[in-house]
Amino acid sequence: MSDTMLAGVLHGAKDLRVERVAPPTLRPGMVLLRVRRAGICGSDMHYFQHGYCGCFVPSGPFILGHEFTAEVAAVADDVKSPAVGSRVTVNPARACGVCEYCKAGRGNLCRRTIMLGSGSTNPPTDGAFAEFVTVRGDQCHVLPLLMDDGVGALMEPFAVALHAVKRAGVLAGKRVLVTGGGPIGLLVMLTARAFGATPVVLSDVVEGRRHTALKLHADAVLDPAAAHLPERVRELTGDGFDVIFEASGAPPALRQAFDLVRPGGTIVQIGTIGSEDVGLPANHLMVNETQFIGSFRYGDVFGEAIRLVEAGRIHLAPLLSEVFSLVELPRAMQRSFAKDDVIKVQLQIS
Repeated sequence: MSDTMLAGVLHGAKDLRVERVAPPTLRPGMVLLRVRRAGICGSDMHYFQHGYCGCFVPSGPFILGHEFTAEVAAVADDVKSPAVGSRVTVNPARACGVCEYCKAGRGNLCRRTIMLGSGSTNPPTDGAFAEFVTVRGDQCHVLPLLMDDGVGALMEPFAVALHAVKRAGVLAGKRVLVTGGGPIGLLVMLTARAFGATPVVLSDVVEGRRHTALKLHADAVLDPAAAHLPERVRELTGDGFDVIFEASGAPPALRQAFDLVRPGGTIVQIGTIGSEDVGLPANHLMVNETQFIGSFRYGDVFGEAIRLVEAGRIHLAPLLSEVFSLVELPRAMQRSFAKDDVIKVQLQIS
């Protein structure tokens, strides 16, 4: 391996540079991965646009990226799997493995999690917009031989959607609304349909995203700003939706969810609502016995996600819009902000 590697380094808001940096060092318990394909996530876009993401303010420059397919280039002596040469997707959230949350199977709540491509640690943790990255061996999930690299790099956002759908409980026959037609919202829509929900409806203020949802077989779409919205919801559901997945991260969408969910229904919050708290209709929640549930990242669902895609229950390839080379990262990042005709942009790295 060379003394340097190419990487996409964030230096601040709107300051994303592709430059030569030192490659990562292989430490005990870790594997060295040669990144093949990496996706641009909403959090990467937040870091680029604002210089921070939510409450995570990076203390210095770092490499973005956490959705990727890679090949195992080397493993530490104490690592038994995966084998060198394996093609893997990665759970980018490295939980500690020993705290009470981890032992209870809720590693996504571990307070000592180290997240790839994130300013949540000090110093920030480098991510996958690079030729090489290191992760712990148990973060890797071997991909089927025939699975495309681009699909493999979509496993991480699909895991977010799958975890959220599982948080809602049984969906068979339930009337479901997804607010927000970005990649996560569309993946939740697809997953809810696969789990038997009907109808599955998506709302978004962007007309192009509503059209995309229909192409991906949403049963109906809604414009949340339309004057006739309450009447349309009654036509579709009667008293309201059984389950609403809030995937936009927009405070108005969250507030509207309480008006559109039926009494006794469930709201699952997936979207990150910036860095400020928002007001909630507590009396409305109490009187209607609404269940308000959070969904953060993913539980232990990567293996399940891979099986669902391999079996053809979920089709991820239609969500991939464009692929750029790593040296085109700044242009690829700008392209990701086009809401009308772009779902997911990825980088071909090796």
